[in-house]
Amino acid sequence: MDEVRWLTDDEQEIWRAYMTANVEFTAHIDRQLRRDSGMPMAYYEILVRLSEAPGRCRRMSELAEASLSSRSRLSHAVAALERSGWVIRRPADADRRGWVCELTDEGFAALAAAAPGHVTTVREHLFDVLTPEQLSALRDIGRAISAGLRAECDEERAQEPADCAAAQDDDDSC
Repeated sequence: MDEVRWLTDDEQEIWRAYMTANVEFTAHIDRQLRRDSGMPMAYYEILVRLSEAPGRCRRMSELAEASLSSRSRLSHAVAALERSGWVIRRPADADRRGWVCELTDEGFAALAAAAPGHVTTVREHLFDVLTPEQLSALRDIGRAISAGLRAECDEERAQEPADCAAAQDDDDSC
C-alpha cells in the first residue's frame, strides 16, 4: 500500500468547512422542499430533469445519470412519484427492454408550485451570501471536483445494472 498523504491542519479545516457547508445546505434545501411542497430534494431533482427533457420524457438510465442517482434508488423514487401521479413509467418505444419515465401534467404542476420556494432558498443561502468572485470560484471548484471523479463514477455506474437487476421484480426500470 502506498504511503497515506495525511491532511495538514489547514487542509483538515478546509475539508471540514466544505463538508459542513455541503451537508447543512443540502439538509436545509431538503427540509424546505419537504415542508413547503411535500417532496424530498431527490424527487424535485428528478422532476426538474424530466421537465427539461424533450417531451418531458427520459430513459430511466439517462434519468439516473442526469439526476445523479443510482439506478436502483431512481427506480424506487420513480415508483413513489408514480403513486403521486407525477410521473408514468412505460416501455421504451424503440426498445421494449428499456423503460422511460414521463412527467405528467400533474407532476409539472407540482414542480411549478415547488420551484419558487426552492429558488428563493437557494438564492438566499448561496447566491446572496457569496460575492461574484466567490461564485465564480465555486463554479470552477465544482467543475474540477466533478471532472476528477468522472472516470470513477462512470465505471461504477457501468457496474450497476447487474446489482440493480437482482433487486428488481422482473423489470429493468432501474
